[in-house]
Amino acid sequence: MFVRIVKMSFSEEHIDDFLNNFEENKRKIRAFKGCHLLELYRDKSNSNIFFTYSYWESENDLEHYRQSDLFKSVWTKTKALFNSKPEAWSLDKLESLV
Repeated sequence: MFVRIVKMSFSEEHIDDFLNNFEENKRKIRAFKGCHLLELYRDKSNSNIFFTYSYWESENDLEHYRQSDLFKSVWTKTKALFNSKPEAWSLDKLESLV
C-alpha cells in the first residue's frame, strides 16, 4: 500500500473555497482507480492548516491520478488559495493495527 500525505495552508478568507472544492470532488477522487482511502484533517491548533491522507494501490496509480484531468482541475483551484507552499510525503505502509 502506498500512502500520500499532503499538508496545505490557506488564508482564512480562502478556507471555505477550499472546503467547497474538496466537497465537490472528494467522491470522484476516492473512486479513482487505485485509491483505497481519502481523508481530510484540520490542525487543532492552527485552523488554517489541512492535511489530505490517501491510500493508493501503487505509486503508479497515484501518478496516473496526478496526470488526470480531475487532478488538474482540483489542484488548479486549490493551489490558487494557498498562503504558503504545500508539503507532500509519499510513504510505504509497513504495518497497521486496527
